[in-house]
Amino acid sequence: MEIQSTLRVIKEADLKGGVGVVSGQSMKRLVGCPECETDRIRVGLATYAPGTIEELHWHPIEAFYYIISGHAIVRDINGKEYEVGAGTALYCPPGIAGAHEWEVKESLQLLAVRASTESNKKMQFTVDKKTKRSYIDLEDLAKRDGISFKSHY
Repeated sequence: MEIQSTLRVIKEADLKGGVGVVSGQSMKRLVGCPECETDRIRVGLATYAPGTIEELHWHPIEAFYYIISGHAIVRDINGKEYEVGAGTALYCPPGIAGAHEWEVKESLQLLAVRASTESNKKMQFTVDKKTKRSYIDLEDLAKRDGISFKSHY
């Protein structure tokens, strides 16, 4: 019996970068995308310029971040601040309780892991810090295939 290897080796230098979800962020998709399809996970290499702020937000799926280099302040839903840098990992459970905000102090590079390859599960809801009201812009909903969902019935 012959076994055909399904191993994929991905070199960052061979990947095209794209714009991120906020100004000052760029993203290179590593796996879980058309270039390298996967069953359940999506991993990207995110780079943030110093001074970038990604407002308080949450996701409907789990998110995991591993910081490769740089320095930032991460704030949770209650405003508690965490200094993060190389070697720090963040686990953000789904829902508003896992909300987080990034304030980049020094050029930041991290791995961003999502528990789904489905775009409509990768939405990002911004949170108003005073009222805790969440929202997402219509164009972001469209980008994430969130305008219409298949029935669950």
